[in-house]
Amino acid sequence: MFRFRFLRRNKLAKNIKNIVGFYPNDVFLFEKSLIHKSAVYDHSSKYTESNERLEFLGDAILGAVVADYLFKKYPLKDEGFLTKMRSKIVSRHSLNELSKKIGLDEIVIARLDKKSKTDSIYGNAFEALIGAIYLDRGTKACESFILKRILQPYISLEKLENEETNFKSRIIEWAQKEKRELTFEIVSETGEGRNKFFEACVKLDGEEVAWGKEKSKKKAEQIAANKFCQKFKLLDE
Repeated sequence: MFRFRFLRRNKLAKNIKNIVGFYPNDVFLFEKSLIHKSAVYDHSSKYTESNERLEFLGDAILGAVVADYLFKKYPLKDEGFLTKMRSKIVSRHSLNELSKKIGLDEIVIARLDKKSKTDSIYGNAFEALIGAIYLDRGTKACESFILKRILQPYISLEKLENEETNFKSRIIEWAQKEKRELTFEIVSETGEGRNKFFEACVKLDGEEVAWGKEKSKKKAEQIAANKFCQKFKLLDE
């Protein structure tokens, strides 16, 4: 039994090395990053903890590294542009696709039936993997993995720049589906001429929940809608 476990974890360590570029110090930590909650809820399973805590950690780290990267890459772009670009990179659809490209989907541990939704499993595991890298090797290793093994080979910033997402339409559809009252308001106007800015606000059931500021009302509303999407995790869908 001991030999079997050793061989299995040795194989896992090699798989992790192929994905992240180094052998893990703590292979158990990386194994945990692969465990979907369905494997824990299965009564016949030996697993007792899912990757959700590591996912929480990895989500925060990924967002920070991508934000820093975009901030330095586009020194003349405003907050609205940077927010949109980050949202496109870290959307659940994007992370799911990235997971498949690096082979992470092949080693995720899950117990799913035909009715189970698999839309977010691989993206969640991707974030959990980043959490494991952080705990195992620290911030520098995380940055290196995200920049050199993810952003540079797989993300086309030029393509993303030209890819327009209508966040306003998305949240209007969501509100209609959920039977919630959603409104947009221009709450302030500052400056004059070319320096004039509009601040838009999204209200949900009469409560202000997200804001955006830009030089046109339309763009301000899109920024506010984008922040609304992030707050309510609508980009994960």
